[in-house]
Amino acid sequence: MPRATQTTALQSKYARGSLLSVNHLSVAEVSAILSETARVAALSSAERTCILRGRTIALLFYESSTRTRTSFELAAKSLGATTTLVSDKSSSIEKGESLKDTGLTLRALGAESIILRHSASGAPFVLARETGLPVLNAGDGMHEHPSQALLDLRTILTRLHGANRAESVTEHSLAGITVTITGDIFHSRVARSNAMLLPRLGARVLLCGPPGLLPEEARDLGPGIEIERDFDRALAESQVVMMLRIQKERLAGMELDLSHYIQSYQLNSGRLTTAAPSAVVLHPGPMIRGLEISDEVADGRNSAIEEQVAHGFAVRSALLIRALGAGSFEGVTA
Repeated sequence: MPRATQTTALQSKYARGSLLSVNHLSVAEVSAILSETARVAALSSAERTCILRGRTIALLFYESSTRTRTSFELAAKSLGATTTLVSDKSSSIEKGESLKDTGLTLRALGAESIILRHSASGAPFVLARETGLPVLNAGDGMHEHPSQALLDLRTILTRLHGANRAESVTEHSLAGITVTITGDIFHSRVARSNAMLLPRLGARVLLCGPPGLLPEEARDLGPGIEIERDFDRALAESQVVMMLRIQKERLAGMELDLSHYIQSYQLNSGRLTTAAPSAVVLHPGPMIRGLEISDEVADGRNSAIEEQVAHGFAVRSALLIRALGAGSFEGVTA
């Protein structure tokens, strides 16, 4: 079955406008999202606020979040939507209410779409199936973070090719580009979504890290994925490098020699200048300065980290419009 047919079949199981996995998006759909992102970003505030006026969006967050939650919330409000935030510390979730019942309650109260972050991999699929609402996956366990991969893509395209080239994509948009993702790959839903998306647009993706944080099985994420244990060698081949924090909350007793990790895998100015002086530096946040990345690199000219946040607001605006069938997505079938 052709890839485009597969993605359509997967997506059609759920409400139109849901985004549960990057694997549910064809390249044409990724291109449409980026085109809508560019269109909406060019609108005035007054024009934006009419797009989702009168619509209701729920943010359901079982895990802490700064960038993802805030950018989705501000994007929804900038489009004129009413939002409600539900967290596990301020709702019946704390009393043991199931994800299904929480979702059904939000639907009964008028939510037309739910943005979900959850510690369990696959939770957004369950919520989408049980509520019938369009669900946007804002990170599920160690599985995926699809909106992050889309904003990372837009950041890469803008930095390497200019804003005009970030308005649409083809299977060749990242041809000749090597992206190195370094750090705690095993626990990273960001790494997983990027590794599944970027090669479909022509990129070569190198995964880099020690065996405990990067098992050999990571090659199975898809074609175009390679493992390179030597960070300096990977950097020397890269136009883009994405650094990831060590997720201590998920290590579950794994021993890690931090001094050795810093020596081998920290992105600092000396290493960057020597191996990849022109490489674009990304980080999905939160950053642990002094561990996976140094201050001078995080704040330096190569860094596109703040740009990622800005692109996140823009991309998530387009995803909300898509979820509710507005804007250029009006009348489009999944």
